[in-house]
Amino acid sequence: MNVAFRVDNCSIERTLEIVGEKWTFLVLREAFSGVRRFADMQTMTGAPRQVLSARLARLVDEGLLRKVPYREPGQRQRYEYRLTEKGRELYPLLVALMHWGDKYMADPEGPPVVLTHRDCGAPIHQQFRCSEGHDLSGPREVTPVPGSGAKLQSA
Repeated sequence: MNVAFRVDNCSIERTLEIVGEKWTFLVLREAFSGVRRFADMQTMTGAPRQVLSARLARLVDEGLLRKVPYREPGQRQRYEYRLTEKGRELYPLLVALMHWGDKYMADPEGPPVVLTHRDCGAPIHQQFRCSEGHDLSGPREVTPVPGSGAKLQSA
């Protein structure tokens, strides 16, 4: 039985309100790579200064990044941007986007970056697994059911 849900409290839509923009993903890509300073992020992303400033402010406001002050000798205080736990939890999303891009958008020579396990050097891959430990091969093995926050569609 299919149950119609209202979309006014959709978690995907709410998430996209925060991260659903190219520059935001590029900022997060750099943050996951260890880039923390504004000038370095601007260089690595190519984002216009005002755009980058706005994206960083939004990510801080949403609790995905935190500002940490630093001062180079003889310079004024500046800030670097560090991922919070909430921000780090977006890593699987970025990896999924990267793997999709590697499969469908990479140059003929292959992907520009391969993510490997730090301890053994093997390439990483993502896998869906249910809480009972069963590996899932894709969306055909998933059934959406109403959650505790579901709002049913009125007839």
